[in-house]
This record gives sequence, C-alpha cells and structure tokens, in this order.
Amino acid sequence: MDGTEITVRSVQTVGKNTIALELKSPPGFDAQPGQFVQVRGEVDGDEVTRHYTLSSPDTDETFEITVGIDPDGDLSPWLAELDSGETVEIAGPYGRSYYEGEPSVVVLAGGPGVGPAVGIAERAIADGGSAIVVYQDDEPAHEDRLRELETTGATVLITDDALRDEDVKDVLSTAEGQVFVYGFDDFIEDANEALQAAGHDPADTKSENFG
Repeated sequence: MDGTEITVRSVQTVGKNTIALELKSPPGFDAQPGQFVQVRGEVDGDEVTRHYTLSSPDTDETFEITVGIDPDGDLSPWLAELDSGETVEIAGPYGRSYYEGEPSVVVLAGGPGVGPAVGIAERAIADGGSAIVVYQDDEPAHEDRLRELETTGATVLITDDALRDEDVKDVLSTAEGQVFVYGFDDFIEDANEALQAAGHDPADTKSENFG
C-alpha cells in the first residue's frame, strides 16, 4: 500500500518528548505488531518522510505509532502539533521482524523500541499467549500500558542500567519463546550480548535496528 492519505484520530503524550498518534486504518491495511510504515508530511513547503513502527496490537479501524520528539527534527515536531481530523500520508507496511502468532514472546526494547514492544506483548496476551518485556530507558514511555500488561500476566522489567545487570540476566535466563529486539545500534549490540550471556542465540531473534 503506497501513498495513502489517512486521518489523525488523536495525538496523546505518552512520555517525556514522546507521543502516540492514533490513525485511521485505510481500507485493506493489514499490518502486524512490529511492522513499520513510512509517514510523509509537508513541513515548511518541503516533503519529509520518516519510518515509524506500529505500537498497537492490531489495526482494526485504527492503528498507532509512537514518535519520539526531537525538537530539532524535521518531522516529529510537526507530527506533535497535529490535531484530530488532520491528515498524513503513509506507505507500507514494511518490515520482516514482526509478530506472527508466536505463543510466547520476549521483547527487548531500547528507547523508541517500547512502541513495538507494547504492541507485540498486548497482542500475544490477547491471543492467549505469554509475554516478557525488558525495556531500557531512563525516561520510560507508555508506563500505563506496561503496568496494564503486568496485570494481565506479562513480565515487565524497566531498567535505566545496562542490560547486563543481574535483574535482566535473571529474567532472560528463564525466558522462553520468540525473542524480538528493537532499538538503536548500541542497544542492539548490548541486547545481543545480554541474550548470549543468558543462553540465547542472537541469530534466532527478530531484530529491527532504528539506526
């Protein structure tokens, strides 16, 4: 699906310098948690595109993307100022590191990786499976949804420390299921080291590097 104009349903602050955009799903839009879309906007007369991963468990009627706001960024400040009823253009979905009905999921998320983490975990729980989320950030986003996941039986560990600390190792050493990793370069490297130290093979993970 390419170049489809869709309506903004809501823009909600979900953390420091972080928003969640709820967007109306276009006809035929079939995306899974962990896939991403290209978002296009016209900013000061220039067309700007960026990629954002879905943070909703499904795309029934609407779907969500989570956006970290860079004050000096080209597109994110513009997205943060959108109102309900305005439009953006999307293309996609894209990506191969997404939820495919696995009965048990283990998601390691760094920074904006919390978006796909909550979407995948919520979907797995809704499908009757189990979920573990390990989230590294010193200013966590989506805390309400993470707490709600805990009430539904998911294991959630939020840390502002290295992924090699003992709490993370304890969780990962007993974790079973499909492992997902979402974050920037340094986080991906740290996550792979933590997984290997806990007895997992990083080659078996579904991983998305944000750059």
